[in-house]
Amino acid sequence: MTVSTQGLQIDTGSRFMRNAVELLSSMRFAISLLTVICIASVIGTVVKQHEPINNYVNQFGPFWAEVFGAMSLYAVYSAWWFLLILAFLVLSTSLCIIRNTPKIFADLRTYKENLREQSLKAFGHRAENTLAEAPEAAAQRIGQTLASGGWKVKLQPRETATGTGWMVAAKAGAANKIGYLAAHSAIVLVCIGGLLDGDLIVRAQMWFNGKTVFEGGGMIADVPAQHRLSPANPTFRGNILVTEGTQSGTAILSQPTGVLLQDLPFSIELKKFIVEYYSTGMPKLFASDIVIHDKETGEKKEARVEVNHPVSHRGVQIYQSSFDDGGSRVKLRAAPMGAVTAPFEVEGTIGGSTELSNGDQRLTLEFTGLRVINVENMSDAASASGADVRKVDLRHAVESRLGAANKTNSKKELRNIGPSITYKLRDAAGQATEFQNYMLPVDVDRGRMYLLGMRETPAEPFRYLRVPADDQDNLDGFVRLRAALADPAQRARAVARYVVRAADSSNAQLTQALAASAARALDLFAGADPALADLKPADQTAPLGGLQAVSRFMETNVPEAERERASEVLVRILNGTLFELLQISREQAGLPPLAGEAESTQTFMTQSVLALSDAFFYPAPMVLQLADFTQVQASVFQVARAPGKTIVYLGCLLLILGVFAMLYVRERRLWVWLAPAAAGGATQATMALSSNRKTMDGDREFDMLKSRLIQVTP
Repeated sequence: MTVSTQGLQIDTGSRFMRNAVELLSSMRFAISLLTVICIASVIGTVVKQHEPINNYVNQFGPFWAEVFGAMSLYAVYSAWWFLLILAFLVLSTSLCIIRNTPKIFADLRTYKENLREQSLKAFGHRAENTLAEAPEAAAQRIGQTLASGGWKVKLQPRETATGTGWMVAAKAGAANKIGYLAAHSAIVLVCIGGLLDGDLIVRAQMWFNGKTVFEGGGMIADVPAQHRLSPANPTFRGNILVTEGTQSGTAILSQPTGVLLQDLPFSIELKKFIVEYYSTGMPKLFASDIVIHDKETGEKKEARVEVNHPVSHRGVQIYQSSFDDGGSRVKLRAAPMGAVTAPFEVEGTIGGSTELSNGDQRLTLEFTGLRVINVENMSDAASASGADVRKVDLRHAVESRLGAANKTNSKKELRNIGPSITYKLRDAAGQATEFQNYMLPVDVDRGRMYLLGMRETPAEPFRYLRVPADDQDNLDGFVRLRAALADPAQRARAVARYVVRAADSSNAQLTQALAASAARALDLFAGADPALADLKPADQTAPLGGLQAVSRFMETNVPEAERERASEVLVRILNGTLFELLQISREQAGLPPLAGEAESTQTFMTQSVLALSDAFFYPAPMVLQLADFTQVQASVFQVARAPGKTIVYLGCLLLILGVFAMLYVRERRLWVWLAPAAAGGATQATMALSSNRKTMDGDREFDMLKSRLIQVTP
């Protein structure tokens, strides 16, 4: 029996109906649907599913984001067209099975013993020989030999002109045909299981039970009943966030335009969230110690949920999906980046916000994230970011920071660089800038740096301002220097002290010229020189200052042939005045002066010059540094009731067996015609073998059979 690609042929109904049934039940239609599903699955793998719409706008742009959204590419597996294709695939494959199953079982029951002698001579595998025994005896011997070898045998006597002949018909490998049925049945079962465990049941409740998507906000307990699904819902898959010390019994089912709430027959209490790490900093264990409170019986059941080790209760599987902040309390210390302002502290809760003021400017501070452990790749091997815990190469991000970068080569190094705080500053117009600041200084290049990250949109990577730690390993030294640079009186004192130290007091003309040059250089660097108003590029929104201002001034006022020499002199003067400014800021803080010859002082000054220059591009008037925190963890569980899982497992088993049977089991049929010879009691034997695949194993098997059955030497 040959499986046809044609569909089911019916004799009744209109021509359109007959053609439609033939198309739906044809193998070509089922293969086409399967191809479309594969393409859709690739799209669902490449395009992140169920992300906020803003993420897609940032990634694809407004036009294509809207086009892809209209095609439901952001929720492929629950799209109406995907479910419709699955349903048609089930129908088409089922019709294919219905059409071919009777033929297959009929073919399994027949031995085709009525084949004519002349037909045997047309087979590719055929052999003839004369046997010394009688036809009946030869038939019995051949039948027993084949039966002992696993063949199913049928003997048929036939009357001929020379006497009674015998046809020996045998078959083996019938599992090949069963494999066809098993593989196609597996496709049907997997698709049915996918439909049951997908959004089909949820959508049916929205269509027929009046359930609607919730698009608002507020407390979960206040959401109306039309946005909630019953605990008896036969299939669902959603997420539930539980903070340590609290419990929740309502899961969130994300929909393209909002959410549905799924009430569970139990509530989950999180006792403790556990994270363990390897010595390399890679995560070793994510686990949650929970207590399940059954709402019907009041039973309390303690359990531990780990990644790949879910817990089941009342037919609902509880998986460890991820973890989040559960409302940690943080204390931030605000350090001004400009004018002389006293530092202040602000407290808040992750997920909350508070109001800040900067003169007439009003800002909203949003506490967005706290990470207690940050294991980063601090080597120069930027290409090795795949080994980083969060797939983020912080060293590469630091070296592409604002201003000058200094790259070195070293081996890959994973290191915990301590806690970090993420927050947003939102202005009155609603525009927000996101910041990520690390609590502790990090060893970068030749010194210890505080890393102050910022980005304007979530699609951008963080850019880091590197601020050197002072001799007390904190940020205060740089903050004092930055405030002194913004104070005209302090700049004047620094210039006077530098001139006294660097110039001969007996030469009044030289002293006056040096003082003017030092004051001009320091004012340019501080962004306070009046000439900078004409030098600032039209497309630059940040104030012009730092090394950029000095460079623009040199390009405008110094001939090109003299710039190199003039820049060396100007940078030497600038470094000297900045060092005096640093010493003045330390004196006012009651700290002893730094030794100018010390390597640590020179390193601090070099990095401070770069940081002061880069700070003009920092988009906030203050730096909020993490001073203290009380961490509160939260677990994100995925809860799922999946009755189709068993059906899918059965389908997978049938698919494995079916594919194995079709690929590794050969269907063979063997005929041996035994006709009595004209005289002497001999038998003329004609043998033929057919197989559904021509292989070398088939050739060897035929050679062995013709040798054993009719004594033909290969």
